[in-house]
Amino acid sequence: MKPIEQRMHKRNINPDAIAEQLQVLTHGSVDLINQHDLAERLRRGRPLQVKAGFDPTAADLHLGHTVVFNKLRQFQRYGHQVIFLIGDFTGLVGDPSGRNQQRQPLSAEQIKENAATYCQQVTPLLDAERTQVRYNSEWMSRLDALGLLNLSTHQTVARMIERDDFNQRYMNKQPITISEFLYPLIQAYDSVVLKADVELGGTDQKFNLLLGRELQKVHGQKPQIIMTMPILEGLDGQVKMSKSLGNFIAIQDSPSSMFGKIMSISDVLMWRYYDLLSDCSPTEIKQRQSQVKQGKNPRDCKIALAKELVARFHNQAAATAAEQDFIDRFRHHIVPHEVPRLEVHSDQDSLPLSILLRRAGLTASSSESLRMIAQRAVKIDGEMVEDRNTSVATNTTHVYQVGKRKIFRITLLSKL
Repeated sequence: MKPIEQRMHKRNINPDAIAEQLQVLTHGSVDLINQHDLAERLRRGRPLQVKAGFDPTAADLHLGHTVVFNKLRQFQRYGHQVIFLIGDFTGLVGDPSGRNQQRQPLSAEQIKENAATYCQQVTPLLDAERTQVRYNSEWMSRLDALGLLNLSTHQTVARMIERDDFNQRYMNKQPITISEFLYPLIQAYDSVVLKADVELGGTDQKFNLLLGRELQKVHGQKPQIIMTMPILEGLDGQVKMSKSLGNFIAIQDSPSSMFGKIMSISDVLMWRYYDLLSDCSPTEIKQRQSQVKQGKNPRDCKIALAKELVARFHNQAAATAAEQDFIDRFRHHIVPHEVPRLEVHSDQDSLPLSILLRRAGLTASSSESLRMIAQRAVKIDGEMVEDRNTSVATNTTHVYQVGKRKIFRITLLSKL
């Protein structure tokens, strides 16, 4: 992706067009500060500078990360400019947001390697012609000690301790490093340098985004509009999508694996994925929900969602082939060579099957796992499981099937 010059020409936009933009752009957001200011900037007709920052602390992105990217794409469709900020400097510090303990720092080499993969992975997510890729080391590596001290004068310790995560650690007598205090200020300073009109982030980033507004005011800039997006639940529908929890869909998953994982989510969770991941308009989503209420099989809506997402991260032909693979697998009882893969971790030498199925998202609870085993609806490597006390050894991989639809190749890894 290459930077492009910002187009500053004025455009005459009628009120109906502004209302449409507001409906689409604000749909699914949690915090919006504030809508009046956003509407006013849209009425001016100037393409907005929309910033979103990501620290390259891991090599792979999953669908949980793409909630923000999906919103960025919507901004781009209305002609706005996206700044995809790679936090190669802040990544060395480690974002304390939502952490109950200090994040382990990464080396500069690890950050560099991960940053390279981020650029490759976001290619299908954003419009290259309306995307600037920036690295905050561009300005932070040039900021001397005096500059950092001046930056630190714009925040107090008392204000920092107001943060839920810092406050919890302080009350529990857990260490908080000075570098963690500096992290929100550095992220806020990014908005000053980039002159951001809008900044997007997860709900856990609200404090940092608000600080960006404060720092812009100090530097004589109009404060950015902030928009926070929900944290996407994983395949189990219980907790956030996470690689460490094994309930994720990686954007680099194969088409068949991605399609199968999406088809495994519950009908209720499907609408959450529609809201946060689909390009369907709010009106279209409501129409599909209405059709399901009137008797349409929700599986058809789930197939449409799976095809849309596979086509986005791969291509339309891959989406069509993945759909056919799914049909062959579940309608004609053909087990394919490739099935969706998951990882589950355990701090024991083995894990009860009922707990494994729950952690992998194949069942909603351990009790449901036991019920499915009793109903002879669970298979391991094609063999029916009859013993409800079955355990699985760590560092092994098997194909697990629950019912007719859910089939995954699960690796149980040891944390020891």
